[in-house]
Amino acid sequence: MVKWISAELHTHTLHSDGKQTLEELAQSAAHLGLECIAMTDHNTQSALVDQERVQQQYGVPIIPGMEWTTFYGHMLTLGVDRFIDWRVLGPDDIHEGIRRVHEQGGIAGIAHPFRIGSPICTGCFWEYTIQDWHEIDYIEVWSTLMPSIKRDSQRAFAMWTDLLNQGYRITAVSGRDWHVSKPDDALPAVTYLGVQEEAGELDTLANRAVEAIRNGSVSVTLGPLLTMQAQVKGKDRRYKIGEAIESMVEEDSLSVTIQLDVETRAAYYRLEPQSLRLLLTSHQGTCSEIHIPAQSGEYTITLQDLAEKGWIRAELYGCMEYCVTMIAFTNPIYIV
Repeated sequence: MVKWISAELHTHTLHSDGKQTLEELAQSAAHLGLECIAMTDHNTQSALVDQERVQQQYGVPIIPGMEWTTFYGHMLTLGVDRFIDWRVLGPDDIHEGIRRVHEQGGIAGIAHPFRIGSPICTGCFWEYTIQDWHEIDYIEVWSTLMPSIKRDSQRAFAMWTDLLNQGYRITAVSGRDWHVSKPDDALPAVTYLGVQEEAGELDTLANRAVEAIRNGSVSVTLGPLLTMQAQVKGKDRRYKIGEAIESMVEEDSLSVTIQLDVETRAAYYRLEPQSLRLLLTSHQGTCSEIHIPAQSGEYTITLQDLAEKGWIRAELYGCMEYCVTMIAFTNPIYIV
């Protein structure tokens, strides 16, 4: 069974340039109904000295990580608890650093690849040479507060889509880049992680969260939870987000069931009554578009001629915080 947990994957404390302790960060996360956070201070993991105590106190699992902050870009490393020295890496050597992350069992992702760079934010714009995109585990396609309306996030989302079209399986996530909590903050996005539901300690849940990102079991939203499953007609297996459907032929049809949940975390966002646009997209563009009410529901769409599609994902559009924008999207189910 898959359980969807709400997570924030990009945070900072006083140990780098944040304005909060790890305890204050976890307390704020619990107050916002988040079920997991990643600790990604710039070039240090010293805040993790309090990890066990803080996560037990607030019941919020903490994924150990670090944000490599360099002149050529920022890379988020998750699931690593030993310092990996990025300072020896030049603009053409990023894969050596990624290899060391993978050796620890961690994952590596590009942070805010199109954030404005120097002199406003030195190194925030991604300039490293990627020789093999298969080695990139994830991309932070939505960054900061109310990300879907921002040009740099829209560019990152488009880049991710282009990489999917080229055949790469890279997970897309959101990241608040959380430095401080204010009562009048704009709406943050949430990354939902589909973890295997089983009994375990908080640090075990953090490990399963990393595995969910690695496997692409991820949905991103400004509010409601959007998920989907797919089933080939005449076959029993149901495919989940991040999984691959193999050996489809031209005459096969695919039944895609999309679930919209507006109750989960409903206290932390406002979705006005309206008609929402629900899209099913692939590398060929929009496969299907329907209009649905802003309430929980399940919608089944049948697709034909999918042998060459490559991937499908669900996207939700509507009005949030007085902006007409993309509200949520899933990571793909792949067709190989």
